[in-house]
Amino acid sequence: MVRVNDEKIALVTGANKGIGFAVAQGLGAIGFRVAVGARDDARREESVERLRAAGVDAFGVALDVTSDDSAAAAAATVEQEAGRLDVLVNNAGIAGRTDGGAQDPTTLDLDVLRTVLETNVFGVVRVTNAMLPLLRRSSSPRIVNVSSNMGSLALRTGPVMAAYAPSKTMLNSVTAQYARRFADTDVIVNACCPGYVATDFTGFAGPRTPEQGAAIAIRLATLPDDGPRGGFFDDEGVVPW
Repeated sequence: MVRVNDEKIALVTGANKGIGFAVAQGLGAIGFRVAVGARDDARREESVERLRAAGVDAFGVALDVTSDDSAAAAAATVEQEAGRLDVLVNNAGIAGRTDGGAQDPTTLDLDVLRTVLETNVFGVVRVTNAMLPLLRRSSSPRIVNVSSNMGSLALRTGPVMAAYAPSKTMLNSVTAQYARRFADTDVIVNACCPGYVATDFTGFAGPRTPEQGAAIAIRLATLPDDGPRGGFFDDEGVVPW
């Protein structure tokens, strides 16, 4: 059932846990209707129920970002449920295997590199382009790509991970290309770094909470029409490329 009202609609990929769930919860708390994008049916529905219990207007969207068919079906689901999309947060991402020197550049496992790029880069392009017709129906469309300062060529933070870090470098570049393409439109595209967050992604080793990590994505998702475009930001401001 399509709802015709002023309620803003957001799709968050990888929203069943961690930073993605915190982004969904944060957007829901400020009045967004949130589409919870996730592959796993049980986890997705559990997340939707948790959000609804917290007062968030949420619905589930089956979405495997590595599949063209899944992305197209997800767009059809959002269209049926909401009729348009105001915000897309491309949060789904993987670190990739690191055992046996799989991400040491001198022994880089190219299958690991392909797998990481398939989710972290190709998946973002796939989902973004599938959702663009719905985003163009919005009066203030926003796209936020969740990156990492490990992808910064200037900072070179974190451990040596020759699949994951370059995937975020490429994601940043893709973000800039989308921003250039949409320069004369109302579509605003940016990338963000949530910082080192305690989730299962990091083995719960990070000092930041998922809510702290989600804050910058929420801020970029709700930028005014004259907000920055094609940038890379964290809580403290601009992150160097």
